[in-house]
Amino acid sequence: MVDCRRSGLDRWRCGVWMALALALLLAGCTRPAPEEALRNALEEVRASIVERDAATLRRYLADDFIGPGGMDRDQARRTAALYMMRHEKVLLTLGPLDVNLQDSHATVAFTAALTGGSGFLVPERGNVYKVETGWRLEGGDWKITSARWAPVL
Repeated sequence: MVDCRRSGLDRWRCGVWMALALALLLAGCTRPAPEEALRNALEEVRASIVERDAATLRRYLADDFIGPGGMDRDQARRTAALYMMRHEKVLLTLGPLDVNLQDSHATVAFTAALTGGSGFLVPERGNVYKVETGWRLEGGDWKITSARWAPVL
């Protein structure tokens, strides 16, 4: 350990080390960049679907969420819950994400392969979808404001 009470040069070095340590500490406490936070949120949404956790999925849906055919937040959660109840195993694989950020709003487009089954090796149902989502930053958390999807196959 350095004794900062010594000569002026030692105090200067000690000050530099303390400033460096403070900078590293603050860097460790910073929030992830907006795109990284958005990607993390989308991964948590994907994980909630795979884990068959419709309640966690609902937390990511904005109060004013709108989906296909005028689907609202509650209908989206119920639709996901129904799929999860019908299938013992649910697998959701996302393709590359096309992220477009504009301040506190974003759009994310991707392909998604969704399968469900009874737990055996071969899924009983599945399809690939083209998905477009809209997001809004609310109090530091990304929320899904809109979603559209259409079967690719």
